[in-house]
Amino acid sequence: MSENKIRVGITQGDINGVGMEIIIKAFQDPAIFDLITPVVYSSPKTASFYRKLMNVEDFSFNYIKEGETPNPKRANLQSCYEEEVVIEPGKSSPDAGKYAVLSLEAASNALDKKEIDVLVTAPIDKHNVQSESFHFPGHTEYLQSRFGNPEALMLLVSDTLRVGVVTGHVPLAQVASSISQEGILNKIKILNTTLIRDLGIRKPRIAVLGLNPHAGDQGTLGKEDQEIIVPAINKAKELQIMAWGPYPADGFFGNGSYLKFDAVLAMYHDQGLVPFKTLSFGTGVNFTAGLRFVRTSPDHGTAYDIAGKNQASEESFRKAIYMACDIYRKRNEYQELTSDPLKISVFKKERS
Repeated sequence: MSENKIRVGITQGDINGVGMEIIIKAFQDPAIFDLITPVVYSSPKTASFYRKLMNVEDFSFNYIKEGETPNPKRANLQSCYEEEVVIEPGKSSPDAGKYAVLSLEAASNALDKKEIDVLVTAPIDKHNVQSESFHFPGHTEYLQSRFGNPEALMLLVSDTLRVGVVTGHVPLAQVASSISQEGILNKIKILNTTLIRDLGIRKPRIAVLGLNPHAGDQGTLGKEDQEIIVPAINKAKELQIMAWGPYPADGFFGNGSYLKFDAVLAMYHDQGLVPFKTLSFGTGVNFTAGLRFVRTSPDHGTAYDIAGKNQASEESFRKAIYMACDIYRKRNEYQELTSDPLKISVFKKERS
């Protein structure tokens, strides 16, 4: 049965954050090994530090070297650095960023070599990871560049809400100049494809939010909504994509309109993530749509304020693992379905 289990690659995230804590907590329940074979990219010394800090005695990693076959019944750890590292829970430091990047690079190499099937990333500090060799705002942008994706979409997913963002990790002062008809249309197309292919929604309904207060109020509060967003939505409809908007964000979430749609496309980070985390914090998952492989992460950050205190919840991280596996299976099923001309015909009839 082990050959059918999905190999999940996991980055350690910031060594001074809650990453290793939530990883260890998630794998203390052995039932998870019936479904997956996990490989964590870290070091034995870092893992040992957190096991002792958390006073965990009934769990240990199976240590493997690069290229070795992971144990399908254990949580495996592949060392990606050997040196002694000063770990200071709750503190942002250049070293913490350095080792977060080493873990991410090791996992990315494993994806390239097809040693793992999906990637789940623990949180990083977007400031301390910056260096001469790493200058990306976050995981999404790094993976997009690393694997040659022209475009990707940050999509937050929970049981009741799915929210994608057009501009991602962009300063608020640059949002208006960063949106375009083409850019919004591309994000709508990525979102539509991932809802069908990765989440199994046959006829997805997409709501697009406006940029300005009251979606511009017919140009009184800004012209971007009418001149950029509306034409992008119209072009999406010409492609048989069921997209509507632009909706004013406050009323849209305030009156529960989001419940009528399969996903929401926000123009900028906080416009989408503030309501998402208000409604779903700790139970949501961050999924990078549009990549050729599946990558998820928990919906929270490094949580320096509680790092090292054994208070972090592993629920979102565990959901990220299971969602990565679900998406991986659905994507494979979709590819199998659409590779057969007869099945494609049936699929199109179901969608019409």
